[in-house]
Amino acid sequence: MKHQDSSHLSFPHFCIFAGMNNFSHIIFDLDGTLSDNTRGIAASVKYALDKMQVDGFNGKLPDGFIGPPLQHGFKNLFGLNERNTQLAVEYFREYYSVHGLFENDPYPGVSEMLEELHFAGKQLFIATSKLEKFAAQISEHFGFDKYIVQLKGADYKGDHATKTTIISHLLESRQLAPSKNMAMVGDTVFDMEGGKENGLTTIAVSYGFGKREELQKTDPDFWADDVEELFQILR
Repeated sequence: MKHQDSSHLSFPHFCIFAGMNNFSHIIFDLDGTLSDNTRGIAASVKYALDKMQVDGFNGKLPDGFIGPPLQHGFKNLFGLNERNTQLAVEYFREYYSVHGLFENDPYPGVSEMLEELHFAGKQLFIATSKLEKFAAQISEHFGFDKYIVQLKGADYKGDHATKTTIISHLLESRQLAPSKNMAMVGDTVFDMEGGKENGLTTIAVSYGFGKREELQKTDPDFWADDVEELFQILR
């Protein structure tokens, strides 16, 4: 496919100079890195708790809910027991599968960044703790799938939903040996830990849901405060 003229993009100055890091493979987190799904997740949580007649949710998600597996959030941040956690996850997905998926906003410049990286020959992937079928629908809805080689998400029960495991399974499925020429990009400590534990270069984005102080403790290799800075690192 012929590379389109970068002057059609919203930030044409992205493409003036070649990058210096020479990443061949780039793995992106989804929520908080490529798109902001706060509206859909909050609405799905409210639906789940309302169905269970659990009071006290004011519509504002607890810090740290977005990023880890749903089971972790309902159990540790809402204090639900094992049985009610599983029930909450089922209700959450009931709403999310129809409505919450699309109550979602890609960060400005993300689609253009993915397109540019794709045309530059980078191999692009998504690794997310979101249920894989939902992540795939979001990727397709926003056109990310045109540039993504493979998407790997959580299984239905959440048994293999840690970011470390998901990244590992993704690398194994592509028969890729870990390398510092491969980057893991994400907004939470789970992304940074997953990247480091799999031997990848880690790039933390500060515009997502993770707390900067917690991210700093993971000592990421690079920081990006917006999508443009991220592109400058990856190109």
